[in-house]
Amino acid sequence: MADKKQFVVTIAQLNPVVGDVAGNAAKARAARAKAKSDGADLVVLTELFIAGYPPEDLVLKPAFQAACRAEIETLARETSDGGPAMLIGTPWVDDGKLYNACALLDGGRIAAIRYKVNLPNYGVFDEKRVFARGPVSGPVTIRGVRVGIPICEDTWMEESADYENVVECLHETGAEILIVPNGSPYTREKYDMRMSVSVARVTESHLPLIYVNEIGGQDELVFDGTSFGLNADKSLAFQLPSFAENITTTKWTKGEGGWTCKGLVASLIDGDKADYAACVLGLRDYVTKTGFPGVLLGVSGGIDSALCAAIAVDALGADKLRGVMLPFRFTAQESLDDAAKLAKALGFKYEVLPIASAVEGFESILSETFKGLPRDVTEENLQARTRGVLLMAMSNKTGAMLVTTGNKSEMSVGYATLYGDMNGGYNPIKDIYKTEVFRLSTLRNTWKPDGALGPSGEVIPPNIVTRPPTAELRENQTDQDSLPPYDILDGILERLVEREQTLASIIAEGFDRDTVVRIERLLNVAEYKRRQAAPGVKVTRKNFGRDRRYPIVNKFRDSGKAAPAPDHSLVTKSGSGSAEAF
Repeated sequence: MADKKQFVVTIAQLNPVVGDVAGNAAKARAARAKAKSDGADLVVLTELFIAGYPPEDLVLKPAFQAACRAEIETLARETSDGGPAMLIGTPWVDDGKLYNACALLDGGRIAAIRYKVNLPNYGVFDEKRVFARGPVSGPVTIRGVRVGIPICEDTWMEESADYENVVECLHETGAEILIVPNGSPYTREKYDMRMSVSVARVTESHLPLIYVNEIGGQDELVFDGTSFGLNADKSLAFQLPSFAENITTTKWTKGEGGWTCKGLVASLIDGDKADYAACVLGLRDYVTKTGFPGVLLGVSGGIDSALCAAIAVDALGADKLRGVMLPFRFTAQESLDDAAKLAKALGFKYEVLPIASAVEGFESILSETFKGLPRDVTEENLQARTRGVLLMAMSNKTGAMLVTTGNKSEMSVGYATLYGDMNGGYNPIKDIYKTEVFRLSTLRNTWKPDGALGPSGEVIPPNIVTRPPTAELRENQTDQDSLPPYDILDGILERLVEREQTLASIIAEGFDRDTVVRIERLLNVAEYKRRQAAPGVKVTRKNFGRDRRYPIVNKFRDSGKAAPAPDHSLVTKSGSGSAEAF
């Protein structure tokens, strides 16, 4: 065979559905048809594409494993038509072990299988729970080109006792190009992280790299796509867009320096714009993939419900949203007016249902039980819970999913009421701090993301955005119950939740000691509330690479004092006769 000078690769950045094996196969088949019309040698799909990602414990079901294999075999037989080869992610059982694999389908056969070696077990990932660690393998030959296939984490991990340097092995065994199928969820700054990791692998191996990532929402995760390629000199070969399905064919040419490509480069969004787009995509896919006909939203006239309404209309269209204002005697006319303006600006169906008689009915039922006890926050929370009961009744009757609206700041410290503003089917702003809620609301009035179904221009009334945030706190609260300004609250929470800083270090940065101690206490005692909250979009990256998973029953409290230095002199060091030898 003459030395191949051109390698045409179609990148299929698609939105699979977990468990829809036949539907995912149909998407793969359509991508291959596009690749065939483009004259491609190969079409590449993402990690575990045929199953959908992440499949969690679903992948342990033998019937599901068999369904995935059957579809892979069907797709393999279809490659006997002389069209492009297909590289597709799939669960694969071999010798009684279950692997996260990529199958190369070509010439009517399953021409090769490659397994994921390094399994992530942090944050949202729990792959060691379900998959076996694969062996390190060399490249596969695709239409005369030796292709290395490290799967996602096989390019991410740094050198450690548990790490296999898959890329190094592929380079040493003759790979000419690296193709990396991924299921990498969106978080802020994630694109820069992916690019940094990929540049490091290219630098070490001197090989070009194709990074293929899925898009779409799956439960609380959002995958942003943003697939790209790098030439061996670390220059950008191509760039696919964010938050949108895309099938792009790239042409690689072999010269003295190896394979290079100069393809189209899409413009990307980042920062607050990317967070907003992630919230829209997460809500859209949760509703559509679970089969709800539309959504229901309690509209308060405040900024949280206003932002959620904008996200819902952008995700699903105004005809799919029904808004309900549920005023009580404390509800200000200003809130009623702003809620009506919001509904008009966004164009969704809207109604007002006063709840005074319902709240008073509950209070009447409880009057004997509460006899002799002073009124307190219990009665106040009864308003929110009454709203929750009525909204859930409307959801059950109409089939529309209830969108809940608690932001991360207030959910963190227990100011989002259980069975009130935390109940429902899904929360698009669950991981958005209050300060960002204001930023995103301001942003949406000047910018609309590509593909959004809502109107352009000012969709959230300015009065909602500019109203002092303290107006959203609980009514009749005392000074002792009040929260600090949201910029201070969010600064403390970000250090406690994302960075896991000690109280002493936060106080040393200039935050008031009493405020820090109080916020940390509220964060801890609200753990049980957060466990019962609706699922919602994840956008925040934890510095420790994992989710917050704290026990509800937990008596430890940081004293706020600097920790004493460890006394290493007290520790007896093990000698050669270690515990292992014993």
